[in-house]
Amino acid sequence: MTKLTFRQRLYQVIFGTSTRFGQWFDIALIIAIISSEIILIISSVASIESQYSHLLINAEWGFTILFTIEYIVRLYCSPRPLAYARSFYGVIDLMAILPAYIAFLIPGSNYLLIIRLIRVLRIFRVLKLARFLRDSNILLRSLRHAQRKIFVFFSSVLILVTVFGSLMFIIEGPSNGFTSIPKSIYWAIVTITTVGYGDIVPHTVMGKALASLTMLLGYSILAVPTGIITAELNQEIKTHRGLIRCPNCATSGHEMDAEYCKKCGTKLPETL
Repeated sequence: MTKLTFRQRLYQVIFGTSTRFGQWFDIALIIAIISSEIILIISSVASIESQYSHLLINAEWGFTILFTIEYIVRLYCSPRPLAYARSFYGVIDLMAILPAYIAFLIPGSNYLLIIRLIRVLRIFRVLKLARFLRDSNILLRSLRHAQRKIFVFFSSVLILVTVFGSLMFIIEGPSNGFTSIPKSIYWAIVTITTVGYGDIVPHTVMGKALASLTMLLGYSILAVPTGIITAELNQEIKTHRGLIRCPNCATSGHEMDAEYCKKCGTKLPETL
């Protein structure tokens, strides 16, 4: 049996979850990430920050130094450091520490450290929640397949709000708060999405009629992207079910949460 080097053992602990120490490391890392985010959120409260600013700054820098050391160690023990640095987690790990150092040049940028929370996604790998990852992959594939339809839909909506905003600018004018076409387009977006802030409202009869039409149009188009994504999601689920094939009898079409073959009872393979 080949004896592992220190660098290889370090890699098993930091990148792997098959060993007990690897699981403990990732769980400790997740606790540290959540703790650092709580400190960051608390420090944004003026009354608390003014009273405990010194303690909060020290704690924030303590976590930043800890995560910096962790990132350097990951680069050191990774067989392909450049590949790790370019990977999703590698970029997030770097972004989790950069804002603290950028804050020396741009005050306030340290609040971008909230991006550290994305690192908690490692909990799916640590706790072996493969089914959650599989479900998220199905959703992502559905969104990717629907991207052209969604792009066409949003382009159409963008044209509509530009037209309605321009018409409202012509009808109401600066005297009623519609001082420019961009501001009128803002009103159209707020209205067509049924948000309705109420900071700009039409006063003329024609303006109110156009506003009513915009509101009705907003309700009618809200279901369009939902329908597009639902259709793609349904198709993706059917496709994925077809991929879940029994290794014993080759039966496919099992339910998403099925663990055993519905025909012969054989354990089904995990698919992501």
